[in-house]
Amino acid sequence: MPLLAFETSCDESSAAVVERGRVLSNLTSSQVQLHAEYGGVVPELAAREHLRNLIPLARKAMKSAGVDPQSLKAVAATQGPGLPSALMVGLKAAQAVAFAQRCPFIGIHHHEAHLYSPWIQGNPPQADFSQFQPNVSLVVSGGHTLLVHLQAESRTHLLGSTLDDAAGECLDKVGKLIGLAYPAGAEIEQLAQQGEPGAFSFPRPMLHESNDDFSFSGLKTSVRYFLRDHPKLVKDPQRVRDLCASVQAAIVEVLVTKTVRAARRLHVQCVTASGGVTCNRRLRQSLAEACHQHQLEIRLAQPALCTDNASMIGVLAERKFLAGQPASSLDEEVLPGWELG
Repeated sequence: MPLLAFETSCDESSAAVVERGRVLSNLTSSQVQLHAEYGGVVPELAAREHLRNLIPLARKAMKSAGVDPQSLKAVAATQGPGLPSALMVGLKAAQAVAFAQRCPFIGIHHHEAHLYSPWIQGNPPQADFSQFQPNVSLVVSGGHTLLVHLQAESRTHLLGSTLDDAAGECLDKVGKLIGLAYPAGAEIEQLAQQGEPGAFSFPRPMLHESNDDFSFSGLKTSVRYFLRDHPKLVKDPQRVRDLCASVQAAIVEVLVTKTVRAARRLHVQCVTASGGVTCNRRLRQSLAEACHQHQLEIRLAQPALCTDNASMIGVLAERKFLAGQPASSLDEEVLPGWELG
């Protein structure tokens, strides 16, 4: 019997139907164009768009999967962390469907769902945990930069997180400094492909610290001062490409080095990565090369499952449901600051 899942933690409305680990359908409505003119996500506008889009998406997802509401075995939604007003829309919609269909509701931690997304592969996507093993997982996006030790399924230990700007947030802010549209990550990657990563020297924040935390605000500030001292650079297309390549190289080096170092310290044989910034091809290639060098298995979430999506919410919820975890209360509220581990 199928499970319906919702994801509304930020600016993407998503609904998916999952059955026995297989993603029968997954539909996502992005709000990128809506928020672009503001240079970032506006929580109130995000919530209004979720209200507008979520239920039609759910209907389409169930129709695409050939599922009717009466056949649902459970309903899941992201409960946190995220924007409170955005989370509220998905959580209450899921609870309402669960109440109407008299089936269990399962609240899911957004970051935990990302941790399991690298185990969802194929087309159509199918979760396969038969090869699951302890791993160090990098979750990196516009709002998060985390290193997590998965000691076993459902046993997570947070190793480190960002102390200020997340990696994706740093890319977006650098993009704004050089006049790129929000969000800037994809365009910076595209420009960097024709740039020289060693053209400019930028700091690698906390690269040599013994802990597993991250900090990217200093890198952003370094770029700001660099542009202040070289104002004509933004008018030279090739120098802009070099700048993008240099900033990207600094971020990737920090992410890869700290991830692999943590895996070796903990004597795990597997590294995984997920989250929106994991779509970056330079990061994927560099992480794969470093893991190969140190004889570590690497699992990267499929690009379509790197950004926020209901598939990962549904897969994890079904996994918990089948493992006998008690259902969440229909009276539970959002947990915007829910900590992992």
